[in-house]
Amino acid sequence: MACDFIALASPGVQKLSPYQPGKPIEELERELGISDIIKLASNENPLGCSPRVFTAIDSGLSELALYPDGNGFILKQALSDFYHRPIAEITLGNGSNDILELIGRAFLQPGDEAIYAQHSFAVYPLVVQAVGATGITVPARDWGHDLPAMAKAITEKTRVIFIANPNNPTGTWVEKDELETFLNSVPGNVLVVLDEAYGEYVDANDFPDGLEYLSRYPNVIVSRTFSKAYGLAGLRVGYAFAHPDITNVLNRVRQPFNVNALALRAAVAALQDQDFVARSRALNTAGMRQITEGVQALGLSVIPSRGNFLCVHLKRAGLPVYEALLRQGVIVRPVTNYGMPEYLRITIGTPDENNRFLSALKAVL
Repeated sequence: MACDFIALASPGVQKLSPYQPGKPIEELERELGISDIIKLASNENPLGCSPRVFTAIDSGLSELALYPDGNGFILKQALSDFYHRPIAEITLGNGSNDILELIGRAFLQPGDEAIYAQHSFAVYPLVVQAVGATGITVPARDWGHDLPAMAKAITEKTRVIFIANPNNPTGTWVEKDELETFLNSVPGNVLVVLDEAYGEYVDANDFPDGLEYLSRYPNVIVSRTFSKAYGLAGLRVGYAFAHPDITNVLNRVRQPFNVNALALRAAVAALQDQDFVARSRALNTAGMRQITEGVQALGLSVIPSRGNFLCVHLKRAGLPVYEALLRQGVIVRPVTNYGMPEYLRITIGTPDENNRFLSALKAVL
């Protein structure tokens, strides 16, 4: 007799749909039998990673039979030195997604509420629902966070608030003054997660730095990653800074050895090469301008972005255009699952990749 295994899952998990990542190049090659494919779908760094990373990985290959340092000391020390924050504030994760899940597991349970914005990172509701808590989606303002509305949504059941700055997938951002006003309105027993996965791409002196708020607001958690500007998406290294008591709690639910040995070495090497990060940021700034001007020349508009991606408004359903671009060998990201059926999200690539996308889009349209 067949068993309904979905019914055996916890109620929160039963309601979930699996996260859908960007289509891999290999999958498109298998499906369509084409080559010379470019991928502008997953916000990866088109420059790859620092050459120092390969040297660091090579030096660790002889130790693959050994477990990594479960406390990740070498990376925590490097982060502490670079950001001038104590090691006691640092939690390491298998990507920043792991950090978000640790927060959900540690601080949310059935009956609790977590707040996030409409059109914000899809992992937030996944984390919340998986532990049986209730997600409160606050309608977006101009495709971004409406912080006054999010403040009004706080109740006695609220435990966590997620803020992506810059936001994925829209690229919108929260200014320093409005963020500070918001933080002043949040009760001290409500955690505010500042997800700054794309912060290294921001080229603006007045952009809020979450680390500056840790001393003034002990309920703030700052989440960052090595997957984007540092180019280590394939190794999965994320980290968080928070009050030591929060860090203590997160480490109680963190899996041992959640960051592998090569990833620890690679992240240290990547952090030490800030010239590579600067080159990545400069390439991104130029590419943002290139794609914006290119799609505007086609009569389309974009949502202004401070990430390494742009959402392009197609004036019609995005999925047919997405599928047509696939046949041109160009992978981008549909965002229908974010409630944006007329948009496609385009990762900023190299100048040649950006031109390839614009030519393909023109042909498709």
